[in-house]
Amino acid sequence: FIYLFNSNITLGKNGVPVAENFRLEQSTIADTVQAGQVRVKTLYLSVDPYMRCRMNEDTGSDYLRPWQLSEVADGGGIGVVEESQHHNLAKGDFVTSFTWPWQTVAVLDGDSLQKLEPQLVNGRLSYFLGAAGITGLTALLGIREKGHVAAGANQTMVVSGAAGACGSLAGQIGRLEGCSRVVGIAGTDEKCSILVQEMGFDAAINYKKGDVAKQLRELCPGGVDVYFDNVGGDISDTVISQMNQNSHIILCGQISQYNKDVPYPPPLPPDTEKIQKERNITRERFLVLNYMDKQEASVLQLCQWIQEGKLKVRETVVEGLANIGAAFQSMMNGGNIGKQIVSISK
Repeated sequence: FIYLFNSNITLGKNGVPVAENFRLEQSTIADTVQAGQVRVKTLYLSVDPYMRCRMNEDTGSDYLRPWQLSEVADGGGIGVVEESQHHNLAKGDFVTSFTWPWQTVAVLDGDSLQKLEPQLVNGRLSYFLGAAGITGLTALLGIREKGHVAAGANQTMVVSGAAGACGSLAGQIGRLEGCSRVVGIAGTDEKCSILVQEMGFDAAINYKKGDVAKQLRELCPGGVDVYFDNVGGDISDTVISQMNQNSHIILCGQISQYNKDVPYPPPLPPDTEKIQKERNITRERFLVLNYMDKQEASVLQLCQWIQEGKLKVRETVVEGLANIGAAFQSMMNGGNIGKQIVSISK
C-alpha cells in the first residue's frame, strides 16, 4: 500500500490541511532487488509540522522539496531490511531515512539509509524519529547554538508548543543544560499537567484559559531570558514583550503561521519588533541541518539521557498507513502529546 499526495484537492498557501489531501492506493514494487538496493518493511512513519510547507509548489525553503501531486509522499521513517544487495546492510537490520516513502514495503537505495542500534533507546525504535532523532537534535542543538544557556546564570526559559514533539524535549533539555526555571505554554489542562508532573517543568500555562501575559508575569517574575519558539503569532508576541535585555529567541517553528501566505520566518508586528531591537533580543533562523557535524555526539547525549531517565519521552501513536493523513491533520491542530508517530507494521 502507498499513500499519495492527492491531486484532486487544491490546498493553496492559505489552506488548512485535511486528511482528504491524501489518498491510499495499492501498488506493486519490483520483484528483484538490484545491486546497492534493499527491500524494507516499514515500521514507523513520522508526521511533522514542516510537512505543511511541502504541500505548496514553493515550500519557502531551499532544503525542502514539495510533494508532487499523485506521487508517494515521504518523510522520516524507520523500517527493517527484508532483503539486501547492499554491502553494509543485512536482513534484519533496522534502518531510517529522512525521506522514507509512505508505503508499507519499499525498495530503496542502501546508501540513503542509516543503520540504527535499538539498544541505544532501550529498544524503542520509534524514538529515533523523535527524542533520539531530528526532533531531539533540534531541541538540543537549538538550545546549545542559539539559547546561550549557562549553568548557574539563573536563567528562565519559556517554551511555546511545549507539549509537542520538540517543545516537550526542549523544556527538559533547557533544565539539563542549566536553566533554573522552565515554563511551558500549551493548549489543554491535560498537557499542562503532564509538563509539570511528568516532564519537570516548573509551571505551565493553558493559553486557551485566562490572561497569558498576566500568568507569565506571575510565573516569570524575573522576566524571560530564553524563549524556545515553536508557534509564533500572538503567543510569541506576548512572550517577547516580557523578555529581558540581551535575551535570546530560539526560532524553532511557527506552526500558527504555516497555513498563511507569509514568509518564513514571519515578520514581527511593529510593536514587537521595536521591543526586540530595543532590548537586543536575538531572533535568528535556526536550521538543525546546518549542524550535522555535531549529530553523532548529540544523538549519543540524547540516548544517554533517555537511558538514565533524565529525558522523559511521550508519543501519540496512530495505527495503520490508512490513517496517516488523519494523524497529520490532528498533529497540525494540536491533537498530539509528544511526538506524533504512525505505526505501520508489527
